[in-house]
Order: sequence, then C-alpha cells, then structure tokens
Amino acid sequence: MTTEPGRRSWRPTFPDRRAARVRRAELILCFGLLAQYLLGMAVNLFVKIPDDHPGANPPEYFGGVLKSVTWASSGGGLWLASHAGLGLLLVVVAFVAILLSFGSHSRAAYWSSIVGFLAIVGAGFNGGSFLNYAEDFSSMIMAALWAVALASYLAGIYRIGR
Repeated sequence: MTTEPGRRSWRPTFPDRRAARVRRAELILCFGLLAQYLLGMAVNLFVKIPDDHPGANPPEYFGGVLKSVTWASSGGGLWLASHAGLGLLLVVVAFVAILLSFGSHSRAAYWSSIVGFLAIVGAGFNGGSFLNYAEDFSSMIMAALWAVALASYLAGIYRIGR
C-alpha cells in the first residue's frame, strides 16, 4: 500500500481502493443474505400463503411472478413483505457489486459478483415461482441458490483480499 517509493500511506492505491469497494459490497451482501435466510425461515414457519392471492396459478409465468411479488410486498404481511423487499434490495446491491467489479481489475471480484448476482436473481425467480404454484421444489431451489450466492461472495472476499 505505497503511494510513492519509500513512502507508506494508510490509503490503498487506486486499484486497491476499487477492489476494497467490491469487498465491502460483497460483505454487505453476505450480511444481507444472512438476514434474508432468517426472514425466509420466519416466512416458512409463521406465514400461510393463501392459495388464491393475486398471481396464484397464472397462465403465464412472468406476469404471475410480477403480480405475486407485488402482492407479497404490499399485502402479504410483515414477514413476507420484508422477505420480498429485502430480496429486491439484494438484487440491486448485487448489480452494484458487478459495476464496481468492472473497475477493480480483479477477475476474482468480477466472477464472484457475476455468479452471486445470477444466484440471487435465480433465487428470486424461484421465490416468485413458489408464490405462483406453491411447489416445494421451488423453495428448495431458492435455498440452494441462496447458498451459491453466499459461497460466491465469501470466495470473492477471500480472493480479492489476497
């Protein structure tokens, strides 16, 4: 972390600062994913999703997901609304992590943020699918993709720091 030959500074050099921003974003995502896990457990244990909510059993998947997630965010109760809202926020922060990774010149930052983002988006779509069709395998896929996202960000934090 030198700025000039023979002179040390507490501030990292320019590429290091960009990599540090990616690490910080990925650390925030890890904590967000842990909170999402806990909210998901609360939804699983304490929320009964009605069979006839808006978006349930749609003829078209994406339209149903949009209606279901809108319903979950506004009329699905505190736990479900918190889970859906945090999921949408995680998508935004994961996209920001990708943008930050472009300037970091770190392949580890780039790939961990891409894989994490895709896993979060996939988990979100499977959450929407669970709302649409109430199939347990959608919930399992959502949980598996959550684990992929968390592992990706943890690996990125480790690799970027080396």
